[in-house]
Amino acid sequence: MTLAAAFGTLVSSPAAAASLSKVRERGSLIVGMYHDMPPFHVAGKGIDVELAQALAAGLGVKLSLLPFNADENMNDDLRNMVWKGHYLGYGPADVLMHVPVDKPLMDATPQALIFAPYYREQVMLARNLKQLPKLDTLSQVGQQTIAVPGQSLAGWLMLGADQGAYKNQLNTQWKNGCEAAEALLRGEFAVAVGQASELESVLRGNPDFAIEAIPLPRAPRDGWATGLAVKADAPDLAQALQAAMNTLSSNGQLKAIFNRHNVNWRSA
Repeated sequence: MTLAAAFGTLVSSPAAAASLSKVRERGSLIVGMYHDMPPFHVAGKGIDVELAQALAAGLGVKLSLLPFNADENMNDDLRNMVWKGHYLGYGPADVLMHVPVDKPLMDATPQALIFAPYYREQVMLARNLKQLPKLDTLSQVGQQTIAVPGQSLAGWLMLGADQGAYKNQLNTQWKNGCEAAEALLRGEFAVAVGQASELESVLRGNPDFAIEAIPLPRAPRDGWATGLAVKADAPDLAQALQAAMNTLSSNGQLKAIFNRHNVNWRSA
């Protein structure tokens, strides 16, 4: 969906949105950002932090981070951080990072504008090349234990892979794919599964490991795009952020941000 199409129908939110003029008058852009989401944000550092800084600079203002813990689903996060605010009293932000650019989500949340996809994420597999020099099918893992974050899309995908053939081989203690990749790097496992960004941030460039698509016929290959979200009645802010993102993409700065965190930027 184009940004212009997204602006076709605007729905008033419970509280007045922070327009571009209000953001500039305030002198800062309040950016909602997920707590503890490596390599995008951990303790004030990460890809999304650098990108937010660049977007704020593109608007001519300073950056003000508003980190938060994810709720049960994306609709809750959009309500708490974009169009209403959290019942505990914080938020909403001017813009939320790392939102799936997904039409069903857009349709389900008319109070928000979702736009400016800046990265395409996907679930991938990393393996130790000395232990597994070839992996044409997942069955070639044999009886090797697989490191995968349990409460994640990667975990659910591996749990159901080949009709549950590997469920007893999964080590699911990890909070995220970065932790699973670090365990692989330490030699504790031969295989780790997680999001591409997580695995790459730890292993990219290391000749002892391969990072590749999971060899499952039904595994999703295209992944999903992540972008930004603002209140539906703040189209001027969305347009300015879209223009800033376009500039970062065209001048190579967006790719450079990902490279600094050892992640291969995938255009959405």
